[in-house]
Amino acid sequence: MDQGPLTEEIVKAFGTMSGQLQTAARYVLDCPRDVALLSMREQARQAGVQPATMTRFAKHLGLDGFDDIREIYAAAVRDGHLGFAGKAGAQVAGQKLRGDKALTAEMLTSIGRQIEELRSPDNLERIVAAAKVLAAARRVYCLGLRSSHAVAWHFHYVLTLIGERSIQLDGIAGTGADALAAATAEDVLFVTSVHPYTRQTVELAEHAARRGVKIVAVTDSAVAPLAQTATCVMVVPTGSPSFFHTMAPAFVIAEILAAIMAGHDGDAALAALRRTDEHLASLNIHLKPKQAKKLS
Repeated sequence: MDQGPLTEEIVKAFGTMSGQLQTAARYVLDCPRDVALLSMREQARQAGVQPATMTRFAKHLGLDGFDDIREIYAAAVRDGHLGFAGKAGAQVAGQKLRGDKALTAEMLTSIGRQIEELRSPDNLERIVAAAKVLAAARRVYCLGLRSSHAVAWHFHYVLTLIGERSIQLDGIAGTGADALAAATAEDVLFVTSVHPYTRQTVELAEHAARRGVKIVAVTDSAVAPLAQTATCVMVVPTGSPSFFHTMAPAFVIAEILAAIMAGHDGDAALAALRRTDEHLASLNIHLKPKQAKKLS
């Protein structure tokens, strides 16, 4: 995800902003190139606030007005400090003009760039730090709803193959939060949610944090609700040329964390995997390769 020149200042000041200013802040954080290229009125329209809010936002950061922010971001573009990674290309008109293959290629290119961004030194440090917290946990509670469910569920599934400490909070019959009754400061909640953020996910994460549970969050912004309570937070891009946001980078993070944890568990993980293999074999879960017929 591209970062603008004022990202650090905005994140630090975010907690002191009103709701409208926070909306403006999220837009500036998430769309740094547009800040440099679009008029203030157009940015306000896309952010869903009044133009005057953009001015107040700039003054909250200690600047004279929003033109100062635009100039700072324009200079970053001119100097090449804002890359193009994650910038989605075509919309519906483009798909009609160039066809489905072009959209497919563009989506694959976009996802490839987003995953490549995860290799930055800062991101690698965050991933390793999060894996360390997870590996030290007594229990790992996994939570992700709606589009984030697949990410949390896959992470939980892999952990069940290497041990017995993962608990999925999937909300069947409205009982998803019940398992947290036994959570303590020795446990970790692995949680993921991206914009538009699911209320139940955020509220359960806040509840767990109040109980002293460590929070490892995968989300899409440094100022996302989950980032406010997380012990470790990994920010993933979700922009896509399609109508829908992509969860591919979040899925990759979950797979990496599970792999690191398996490595930390060492012999215990190998023993658990052997038991899993034996169990699956006894139930004849997987198809076996057909043996070639012998020639008579």
